[in-house]
Amino acid sequence: MFHFFTKVESISTAELEKRLKTNIKLLDVRTPSEYSKGHIRGALNIPLGQIDRYSQSKEEKLYVICHSGVRSRLAAKKLKKKGYDVVNVSGGMMSWKGDVV
Repeated sequence: MFHFFTKVESISTAELEKRLKTNIKLLDVRTPSEYSKGHIRGALNIPLGQIDRYSQSKEEKLYVICHSGVRSRLAAKKLKKKGYDVVNVSGGMMSWKGDVV
């Protein structure tokens, strides 16, 4: 309920592209159908409706992306409330200029 007030770091898709040159954990919170139509290589599909069940290590920073940035921001806030270090990718796949698989 109080996710609205949770502050989450955000980066652009251009910044994400730079960070992808290192080994980062990228979560794509779009639906499986959206994900299958094209996603960033290495992105793990965890739909927004399942994000509450995400329970991987909290030692690694998570980057979260969706189609436009709205769902990823909500997912990032939920993950942050669970104790994860999270970064939202604003603009989402709509702003992504890199390759998709």
